[in-house]
Amino acid sequence: MTKAELIESVASKVDLPRATAEKVVNVVFDDIVAALRQGEKVNISGFGTFAVATRKARTGRNPKTGETIEIAASRSAKFKAGKQLRDSLNVS
Repeated sequence: MTKAELIESVASKVDLPRATAEKVVNVVFDDIVAALRQGEKVNISGFGTFAVATRKARTGRNPKTGETIEIAASRSAKFKAGKQLRDSLNVS
């Protein structure tokens, strides 16, 4: 499912104009990103948890040339599925 398909689904299920549904979806995504930028966890009950993972700076190697390179420290988003989501995916 793409973001556009999600917007269409929300618009049809809640009987909203597409433009309003797009604003709603964008606001939800923006709020999740804002919370993660501040280092907060975002827990959506029954769905899962978004959290920030920090990677330390490290030395790596370019596989093509074998040259040693320094990889800077970075942060990335992690997602852990909640029990209800996992259970719904594993129904036979």
